[in-house]
Amino acid sequence: MATTEHPPPSRLRTWMLEGLSDMGKHGGHTGPHAAPEPPHKGQRWWRVMCLTGVDYFSTLGYQPGIAALAAGLLSPIATIVLVIVTLAGALPVYRRVAEESPHGEGSIAMLERLLSFWQGKLFVLTLLGFAATDFLITITLSAADASTHLVENPHLTSALHGHQMVITLFLVALLGAVFLKGFLEAIGVAFALVGVYLGLNVVVVVVGLWHVVTAGQVVTDWSSALTAQHGNVFVMVGLALIVFPKLALGLSGFETGVAVMPHVQGDAGDTEEKPTGRIRDTKKLLTTAAVIMSGFLITTSFITTLLIPEKEFRAGGQANGRALAYLAHEYVGGGFGTVYDVSTIAILWFAGASAMAGLLNLMPRYLPRYGMAPHWARAVRPMVIVFTLVAFLVTWIFDADVDAQGGAYATGVLVLITSAAIAVTIAAHKAGQRGWTIGFGVIAAVFVYTTVVNVIERPDGVKIGACFIAGIILVSLLSRLARAFELRVTHVELDDMAERFVRDMAHRRIRFIANKPGLRDKAEYRDKVEQIRNDNDIPDSEDFVFVEVTVTDPSEFEASLTVRGEVLHDRYRVLTLESASVPNALAALLLHVRDTTGCTPHVYFEWTEGGPFANFLRFFLFGQGEVAPVTREVLREAEPDRERRPRVHTG
Repeated sequence: MATTEHPPPSRLRTWMLEGLSDMGKHGGHTGPHAAPEPPHKGQRWWRVMCLTGVDYFSTLGYQPGIAALAAGLLSPIATIVLVIVTLAGALPVYRRVAEESPHGEGSIAMLERLLSFWQGKLFVLTLLGFAATDFLITITLSAADASTHLVENPHLTSALHGHQMVITLFLVALLGAVFLKGFLEAIGVAFALVGVYLGLNVVVVVVGLWHVVTAGQVVTDWSSALTAQHGNVFVMVGLALIVFPKLALGLSGFETGVAVMPHVQGDAGDTEEKPTGRIRDTKKLLTTAAVIMSGFLITTSFITTLLIPEKEFRAGGQANGRALAYLAHEYVGGGFGTVYDVSTIAILWFAGASAMAGLLNLMPRYLPRYGMAPHWARAVRPMVIVFTLVAFLVTWIFDADVDAQGGAYATGVLVLITSAAIAVTIAAHKAGQRGWTIGFGVIAAVFVYTTVVNVIERPDGVKIGACFIAGIILVSLLSRLARAFELRVTHVELDDMAERFVRDMAHRRIRFIANKPGLRDKAEYRDKVEQIRNDNDIPDSEDFVFVEVTVTDPSEFEASLTVRGEVLHDRYRVLTLESASVPNALAALLLHVRDTTGCTPHVYFEWTEGGPFANFLRFFLFGQGEVAPVTREVLREAEPDRERRPRVHTG
């Protein structure tokens, strides 16, 4: 393709646009703009599990308190329902997702393969909106809860009270600063954080259970209060089934678990085409994380409900957003409680780092490939600034309140899990697995119910998600519009016959006729040649080669171009191409011919009937429309030197 000389960029611009992604260097990005994936190495699955764990296990920092607010005395029973849904629903779904997308693409890629054209792109953009909700709220909610643990620490309350917003914004800014400097997923750091945090939680759980057992009246008082409020066991279970969607935060982490698959070591014989060991060990990772988290969810909901007064869970209470930290200070001591606070703050902050890494992996995987992101969106640092500013806005809107952000977070988590359940149901159906299809279908129905109930009861989540979706779609379409005249062909390849046509024409003037194929009979080509000769006053001695472009998927933005040559009716030479856009394919062919022959090619068009605006919309949406002026505009942007630019003629 043609190259254009530009003045040297400034040092700031060079720094901002350096590389595609630190994550891409480690198997993060895919697609035409990604760094190539390195040879398969990775680390043991239990170490990589800790990378998932900084997101998944860190929810223990706020989940018990949110569960107590949502379910009250029913919190342990509702949590058991959540655990059943986790182990019997989300876990089987994501074990199947790991089989279907072993390179970390996740359920969005599975669903992308089911739909094509614009409806597929818009569907993926919608899912990206909910994914952005999930990851961004992870950043802001985790930072808000980390600041809560800091502010509510008995040794710091007097000094930091009233400054939670400032502290939260500082933690978000610090996260952005780390990524601006250059962040690589530090599995070793995650392993240390998760190990220490889970160890401290084991101490809190054991001490809490000891106090519950030794103070027998606690269990009696709880069971009596439950009976007084709800009557019999069946009513309690029924209410728990209704309430458990509010506890959906405890389902977070599965999408991250699939995203980290490229880091799992697997077997020595694994290949990128068939990573059997990586898939097996990722399933171990998902199962182990789910079992560990389920155990903690049940025990922590039990001890926090029985040992913490109800008023302390509410806004302004000492256990609000930090129930386990409250128990650590109350029953183990201030020194241990402070250590627990520091560990919680560290893992919550690192959970934000995991979410930011997820965003930087996810968005460049799709948007640049769709042409729905500016060029700078392929670099890490500009996107870090964008995500950090959005996180500032979300923190300000929610006033750094953990409880207020729970609905938006749960909505993002549930939509992604629901989409994964639907994706594996379709995959099982296509594979002819009737039993798995029914099972996954039931799981999908459960998650659809959970998502709908969550949206009805906490509509703020879907509102935030809708804002992200609208923003992504609007920016994407504007970007696609601004980049409509780019040369979108990454590579041009001619077959032997096409090469022969080009070599033959290079000995005289190279003339192409752009032809929209119809019946492709002799009369079509004879009449077309006659028309072009008359419109452009070309003598009979000059020869032509026809170029015919068939539009495949007009929603695609970039692709390679294969040119095939054929002789029709023993006389007319025809080059056939398949592309998402007629003008871009023609421009790419002309520039390729110019560069390989050293001659300036000419291409001849006839005007397209219809208004210019309607024709532009046809080009934007369907890759056709007014081909001649658009081809000329693509050439003008690709080659600013008029002397070297292929000639476009219209009659």
